Amino acid sequence: MASHQPHRTQAIPSRLRLTLRIAAWVVVVAVIQGCASLPQDYPRSDTKAMTDTDDTRLGTGIAPVVAAHAGDSGFLPLGHGLDAFVARLALAEAAERTLDVQYYLFHDDATGHLLAAYLMRAAERGVRVRLLLDDMDMGGRDAGLAAAALHPNIEIRLFNPFPSRSLRFLDLVSHFGTVTRRMHNKSFTADNQVAVVGGRNIGDEYFEAADETNFGDMDVAAVGPIVHAVSGAFDLYWNSSLAYPVEALGEAGDGERLDAARTRLAQQVVAMRDSPYARRLRESNLAEKLVQKDVTFYWGPARLLYDLPQKVSTDPDDQDTHMGPQLVDLITAVDKDLIVVSPYFIPGPKGTELFRALAARGVRVTVLTNSLAATDVPAVHAGYARYRRSLVEAGVEVYEMRPTTAAKSDGKRRLGESQASLHAKTLVFDLQRVLVGSMNLDPRSYLLNTEMGILVDSPELAAKVAEWRTQVLPRIAWRLTLEPAASADAVSGGEPRFVWTGIDGGQAVRHYGRDPEAAAWARVQAFILSLLPIERQL
Repeated sequence: MASHQPHRTQAIPSRLRLTLRIAAWVVVVAVIQGCASLPQDYPRSDTKAMTDTDDTRLGTGIAPVVAAHAGDSGFLPLGHGLDAFVARLALAEAAERTLDVQYYLFHDDATGHLLAAYLMRAAERGVRVRLLLDDMDMGGRDAGLAAAALHPNIEIRLFNPFPSRSLRFLDLVSHFGTVTRRMHNKSFTADNQVAVVGGRNIGDEYFEAADETNFGDMDVAAVGPIVHAVSGAFDLYWNSSLAYPVEALGEAGDGERLDAARTRLAQQVVAMRDSPYARRLRESNLAEKLVQKDVTFYWGPARLLYDLPQKVSTDPDDQDTHMGPQLVDLITAVDKDLIVVSPYFIPGPKGTELFRALAARGVRVTVLTNSLAATDVPAVHAGYARYRRSLVEAGVEVYEMRPTTAAKSDGKRRLGESQASLHAKTLVFDLQRVLVGSMNLDPRSYLLNTEMGILVDSPELAAKVAEWRTQVLPRIAWRLTLEPAASADAVSGGEPRFVWTGIDGGQAVRHYGRDPEAAAWARVQAFILSLLPIERQL
């Protein structure tokens, strides 16, 4: 034993020295990163949405139907991931003058490549492409973006970019509170005539192309006056001082890279042409309707709600730049019925009291959010879980998305069907008005990120969106209730347990006491995260 003791007494200090060296290195690098800054002097020019597009194919095709609805806007709900992607590809292919594209995430995957190829094809036809991306998903992609921006018809800007282009994770320490506030907006506008707005980013999981996790989501394709409002909001963000041309961030464009990108994207289109996914796109509901020229719009007055871009650089509690107060007013004014679909749902004390007050005066309040088993962000579930008992006790109908659901016999996935996780952000007010957009009901959307959504006054559209409450919801989600008092006394000493009720094979199936189908590690994560004071960041 004595012969081993000196070895142990020497090993411990050496490990400690190594740990201290690593810690010191991290501190030094973080300090250096803290000195990193964004460029201040670089060439840029303000541009605006094109307005002379009435003579385009989209303009002439839409004009008669818009004129027949006297100032109203038309909306096509896109609840199927395949349809949502077909809509974007079709608009990119139809555009003749301009494409304005704004997204939080634009993944480097199959659907991201295919949409990028269609944007490149549009630029080659002479279409002006303005691509505005949040920088969160752009790590390591500056060279490719700068090369694409060399195209005379393509301009790319990154919103609120990380000061460091290589050690981004350290910016999360040295610039926390700045780089953690993101542009969450999502819009795709062709020729200032048609706009797609909603909850989807660009990536396989949003368009039913992922092998494992797919998101149930909702967009609308819009025509009419609301499109100009979407273009106006895009211009505000595009011309904001927070939107940096990608070439200003230090990565020089390379003409050879541009040529290589053209070739690679064209090859990817050819490679995907006969793929199973391409076949599913061609067979999608919307593709069939476009071929048959049988697309039905829902019409009504509409307005665009959106945060101002400077929200991410001002005091989070300064609500002059926020759309959140408008949403609170809409919820408060509900008279009979409120439907809330929010994958990340953390109402907080004030929101909980608002929903409880609605239920107390007889309003039917239905909430659909993710279960612990379905969520992709356990921290958010930890934030939500502390409020759900109070909501259920007040009579709010709380549903939690199940992680997997049965596919329809036609094999097509609908909002919430054959999906592993919910991602739609939709509210229905009194079965009269619908809000479809990017905003979750959580502190991050309300205080930190920028968001947008279209509010449509259309009982027909509201009824269409609300169909899932009776036709789909019981099959894709668990209804959360509390067991009767007598059972609670017998089982848990007086504290009513949660009961999760779902439908399997036409039969009610109940789970008691703890989140169903959630892995043990997910429960541990949620518990630990619930102890941390991080709710404002969720």
